[in-house]
Amino acid sequence: MSVLTRDEAQTRAGLLDVHRYSIELDLTTGDELFESRTVIRFSARADGDTFVEVRPAELRSVTLDGQPLDPEALDGNRLPLKNLTAGEHELRVHAHMRYSRTGEGMHRFTDPTDGETYVYTQLFLDDVQRVFAAFDQPDLKAVFELSVKAPQGWTVLANSVTEHTGDGLWQAAPTPLISTYLVAVAAGPWHSVRTEHRGLPFGLHCRRSLAPYLDTDADELLDVTRACFDRYHEKFEEPYPFDSYDQAFVPEFNAGAMENPGLVTFRDEFVYRSAVTDTERQTRAMVVAHEMAHMWFGDLVTLKWWDDIWLNESFAEYMGYQTLTEATRFTDTWTDFGVNRKSWGYDADQRPSTHPVAPEAVDDTASALLNFDGISYAKGASALRQLVAWLGEKDFLAGINTHFTRHRFGNATLADFIDSLADATERDVHAWADAWLRTTGVDTLTPHLAPGENGTCALTVDRTGSRPHRIAAGLYDRDLGDDGRHLVLRERLHLDLPQTGAHPIGKRPALLLLNDGDLSYAKVRFDPESFETVRKDLSGLPEPLTRAVVWNALRDAVRDGELAPAAYLETARAHLPLETDLAIVQGVLAFASTYITDRYLTPEERPAALATLSELCRDLIRRTEDGDNPGLRLIAVRHRIDVAAHPDTIAAWLADGTVPGGPELDPELRWRVLGRLAVLGATDEAAIAAELERDPSATGLEGAARCRAALPDPEAKARAWEAMFGSDELSNYLFTATAQGFWQPEQADLVRAYVPRYYTDAVDVADRRGPAIAEAAGRWAFPAHAVDPENLRLGEECLRDAAPIPALRRKLADQLDDLARALRVQESTKF
Repeated sequence: MSVLTRDEAQTRAGLLDVHRYSIELDLTTGDELFESRTVIRFSARADGDTFVEVRPAELRSVTLDGQPLDPEALDGNRLPLKNLTAGEHELRVHAHMRYSRTGEGMHRFTDPTDGETYVYTQLFLDDVQRVFAAFDQPDLKAVFELSVKAPQGWTVLANSVTEHTGDGLWQAAPTPLISTYLVAVAAGPWHSVRTEHRGLPFGLHCRRSLAPYLDTDADELLDVTRACFDRYHEKFEEPYPFDSYDQAFVPEFNAGAMENPGLVTFRDEFVYRSAVTDTERQTRAMVVAHEMAHMWFGDLVTLKWWDDIWLNESFAEYMGYQTLTEATRFTDTWTDFGVNRKSWGYDADQRPSTHPVAPEAVDDTASALLNFDGISYAKGASALRQLVAWLGEKDFLAGINTHFTRHRFGNATLADFIDSLADATERDVHAWADAWLRTTGVDTLTPHLAPGENGTCALTVDRTGSRPHRIAAGLYDRDLGDDGRHLVLRERLHLDLPQTGAHPIGKRPALLLLNDGDLSYAKVRFDPESFETVRKDLSGLPEPLTRAVVWNALRDAVRDGELAPAAYLETARAHLPLETDLAIVQGVLAFASTYITDRYLTPEERPAALATLSELCRDLIRRTEDGDNPGLRLIAVRHRIDVAAHPDTIAAWLADGTVPGGPELDPELRWRVLGRLAVLGATDEAAIAAELERDPSATGLEGAARCRAALPDPEAKARAWEAMFGSDELSNYLFTATAQGFWQPEQADLVRAYVPRYYTDAVDVADRRGPAIAEAAGRWAFPAHAVDPENLRLGEECLRDAAPIPALRRKLADQLDDLARALRVQESTKF
């Protein structure tokens, strides 16, 4: 398959104006293929040659202006259109297309619970050609008119209001001008909850087997949807630009969600079958807010080319968190962003694969797909948050509204966006954009306190990096009225960096915290006295966002080899039992278990670390025995299961169906316990089969695949490996579940021979199955537990000699950089 280059897209956009697509899809032709008929009406500005993209199982016929074209002329995914003359044209394409099992194109899923089948499209970034023929680039917007033939009993959803006209035929109203990658269809026997808001139809949709769970949460989801919708109408002068707003929770979805105009698709794990924390509900609500922001930024105004994906994702990320804070009960979203999202950006920005938020050269679609990462989302949102702090929200929103007015239903670039902002302020927004959006890496801010007269001191801040920062420096003193462990805010100094001189701050504080409030994007360090205060009194800080900044600083220090991993665990052991914010507890435990115990400590050190985390979780479980904080208890129970070194306690929980004092083991917890028992060799195939019979759902199938791959048995490992790499039968979700179970630090000797096999087999499966499986193979199937020079050597050799496809190459490069960092951390903490 040929990928589209920027130069090709610019040439085609200069030649063509695309007016309308009329698309007919027949979903009644069997389990493997569906029928696709497309009529494209377009005009050429001059005589010339071009091409249209389509990736059929069989190309049946093509006509251009009534004249047949040879289907054999199809070259990969490109059908040449030669000798076009200036003027109007009509292209008709009839093809049989193949359903996907990897979440790309038209994905088909049969629910094991009840045998019902569902299909939905995911056409981002260049997968529209898997469903219908198209001039597949974002700046050739057009009107789309869809009709779909579906089996009896199905409902068809699309970007606009759909009507059943009889005999399984559904007609969608014509859309406004949208890009090809935003077209959406979802068809099946959906369970739907419908309402109206501000005269527009709103809907929630899920598989029938999930109906009771969606019904339970429908009020919460609709309340969030309405609140965000109303708040965006207060912020944006342009009204919501589409005729309806449906949210469909679809199976085996590769992303968190997709911003299709009028039909947002979400992974259906957001329809909760088991108990979740309030922070997880907040995350779901943020995704709702994020995708709704895209209706304006991304759908109404769309990037011209993929170098400006940040214009979509950074804006939606920032606006999602900010609007959720302003409009809903979730008023502390920036703490979750700081702990669990921002680190994604920091990590990505310190790897060799880093790129600017707004890169100047994204040569083709394959390169563009790699940039949907922590930089385009978390770093970009952090940069916008810093911009708002520097510019002021009033001028920021004025610039945004100018941008919408100028480019509604059109396309725009970074330069267009910055010009719109510049018209709303006297500040030099262009210089800000150059410093923040065109550079890479993370600045580091380090405080220095110089003593002055009468016990006073003055602050200077060293900045490693080049960006300007507007930050707050928090000065905290001990509250001597109690046990001395609580810290009180004396004041927050507002600083613009780089400084012009030292800043007097009075007497030395117990803690000086740079970037207090987390308004900028930078790593921060502590002066020696402040670090000692953190070590002793971190839990005494009054605000969760302040504590989040401190925990991030400790995390960064571990990753940079400046703080021993054991010291981080000791700090967690001392202060996490006193923590009240669920996002912080979850974030700290996740880093401690995923990175510190499994990568940054040696195998010899790991048992003691697991014991420390187990004791910490027991403390949290004891603390929540009164039932006042079920979310905290759930987090503690989950992590207690994950770090169990011996099976007795968690096996007893599974046998009893409950944790003493609660919670009862719902399906998620049962599979979690069984998975850990499998790792420890304390269960078997019969128990896994029995659990699957108890929970024959899609998530049950994933749980069983994960457990079977985790069994410490050579035959089980061989079967799992063959399923992942020798066969193409696994869906994207079952591939991921199998990969998650396969590698376990406790089983390093058992799976040692598979480490070199991974690099050849992953390249092969990525070549065969494409980017979605390549991403899963690079992310989940990588032997991250094998922190040793030989694994690093094998990976570097693969990158050098094996030519993996771009999606796998990028994942491997990132994994190998993390592996090299883990080796450095282990080396730096040797005594």
